[in-house]
Amino acid sequence: MGFFELIEKRHSVRNFQPRGVGEEKLHQILHAANRAPSAGNLQAFKIVVVKSEEKKKQLAEAALRQRFIASAPLVLVFVADLERSAGRYSNRGWRLYAVQDATIACAYAQLAAEELGLSSVWVGAFDEQEVAAAVNAAKSLRPVAILPVGYSAEKPHVTGRGKDCEIFVEEKFKK
Repeated sequence: MGFFELIEKRHSVRNFQPRGVGEEKLHQILHAANRAPSAGNLQAFKIVVVKSEEKKKQLAEAALRQRFIASAPLVLVFVADLERSAGRYSNRGWRLYAVQDATIACAYAQLAAEELGLSSVWVGAFDEQEVAAAVNAAKSLRPVAILPVGYSAEKPHVTGRGKDCEIFVEEKFKK
């Protein structure tokens, strides 16, 4: 399918079939995430692949008890590698670029999953320290997003979008 069709088709899913995600599809998703642009081409992020029931339950609890996370056959946790980015970009790399890198990678993974006939939902509401502990992340790694992935067990409700973001032509964007 074309890109614009893909972004129209993608919807958040929180109810997954128990059927697993094959290794080939997982590798395609991870490859897409690794192809995402990143500041200085550093790929200042890591992706933790979580399949164990125990770890998925820990992540669900860390994500403010969003239990649907544990029902997904596959959960990807995107963490920003703060030190890698700071090594080149100092404080801005630490505060921003590594987080952007992880975020863009997650977006690519989410679109790749959709292209492969899978569903997902972006989870950003969580306790960072609890997620870091669940995936054994070092202190220089900051959890940015949790992406449960699997085959949908529901037909997602299509929601309308709220007001589009404001777009300004450069000359009209003034304080």
